[in-house]
Amino acid sequence: MKTDDFISLLATGVAPVDRHALTKRFGVAVLVGAAGATLIMAMVLGIRRDLAEVAVTPIFWAKIALPLCVMVGSLWTSTRLARPGVRMGGSSWLIAAPIAAVWLAGAFVLVAAPGDARLALVLGKTWRVCPFNIAMLSIPGFVAVFWALRGLAPTRLVLTGAAGGLLAGSTATLAYCLHCPEMGIPFWGVWYVLGMLVPTIIGAVLGPRLLRW
Repeated sequence: MKTDDFISLLATGVAPVDRHALTKRFGVAVLVGAAGATLIMAMVLGIRRDLAEVAVTPIFWAKIALPLCVMVGSLWTSTRLARPGVRMGGSSWLIAAPIAAVWLAGAFVLVAAPGDARLALVLGKTWRVCPFNIAMLSIPGFVAVFWALRGLAPTRLVLTGAAGGLLAGSTATLAYCLHCPEMGIPFWGVWYVLGMLVPTIIGAVLGPRLLRW
């Protein structure tokens, strides 16, 4: 068989690659994760009764901003890592910056507070269940994000799995804000971050197994 004939044979029946495959898969994953987390939150935990009142306060939107910014950063990181040979670029700063801002603001609040009130500001009233609830709400997003990643071509599997887990965790935290009564910045800096860290670690551990191609 001649070389030209062999190349033609290999090319026979090859379907064109969808240029928008990455956008479509991650769009579906984020939508499923957000909808699933919100539905579970509403059915299992319940939406806070005073949501309409607190939704008009700046502190509530500062609370929303933390997981929202982390979600945008982890989404950008995941989409870059899903393609072989593409560097993370500045996407990691979109993850680190909001967390650092909350930590700095939380430290300022703690320094300004009386010494006997600082522990209460960190623990709040729901510290025992907060990370568990976020991890629970992240399950639909975790499954959806890893489905999206498996259909692409990641090569740095541990890092990709961690980014996917963080995307699921931050999406879950965003939904959890509609239930959580905690309005203290030190609380968010510890327990929200810890809640997002749980699926991140799980993603890093499972990434090499679930994303291998």
